[in-house]
Amino acid sequence: MTLRVAIAGASGRMGRMLIETTLAATDCTLAAALDRPGAPELGRDAGEFLGRAAGVRIGSDLAALAGSDVLIDFTRPEATLAHLPVCAAHGVRLVIGTTGFDEAGKAAIRAAAAQTAIVFAPNMSVGVNVTFRLLAVAASLLAGDHDVEIIEAHHRHKVDAPSGTALKMGEVIAAAQGQALHEVAVYAREGVTGERKPGTIGFAAVRGGDIVGDHTVLFAGAGERIEITHRMGSRIGYALGSLRAARFLAGRRSGLFDMTDVLGLR
Repeated sequence: MTLRVAIAGASGRMGRMLIETTLAATDCTLAAALDRPGAPELGRDAGEFLGRAAGVRIGSDLAALAGSDVLIDFTRPEATLAHLPVCAAHGVRLVIGTTGFDEAGKAAIRAAAAQTAIVFAPNMSVGVNVTFRLLAVAASLLAGDHDVEIIEAHHRHKVDAPSGTALKMGEVIAAAQGQALHEVAVYAREGVTGERKPGTIGFAAVRGGDIVGDHTVLFAGAGERIEITHRMGSRIGYALGSLRAARFLAGRRSGLFDMTDVLGLR
């Protein structure tokens, strides 16, 4: 069975990587390429940047989703939320890699999952999701003895901080230690802050250049430090994981899943 894949944000950096990866996959076909109204690339062949014809032109009409099996969406929360009802109406499954949703946005995704199948994860990389598992083990064994700091770095164009991946790391660590992240997270330090409060999880965000995505979790104890780091050298890891998620959704009519489900790690 050939999976008909639609790509949102088709002319962006991640969108282009998703198009390239979809065109290279033997079991997938590019069914639609979407971008925002007014985007300069509208009307162009989606494979033009690769020097080849994909046979699909970039458009902004969401009606194009009707001929797709799954939409892979790495855009902005407002765009993803506009795609949700269209996908639900046409039975199009979703792989959502968009980050920065507020609670209302997350609730809308949960509601849409009653009508169509969705994989929603802050990071689609297989390596990052394996890292989540390593962090859970480390956090459970080091609870109470080590301070936790999460340092993330991304390119200058990223608009949200901390990254969705960093927040997920914090959630995994907090849960492994029997806490809720919102109760222990520290997102900013400036001036005379006083001593570090035991049990908190600190975050630091770096923005600059073309950094794809680096994440380091520091467990700092008495006389020792443990660092668990994941670095993305290319967006292809996100794209390959997204196609893996798309394949996972094939045959599923509804439900909300994440990469833990996709990788069988639950």
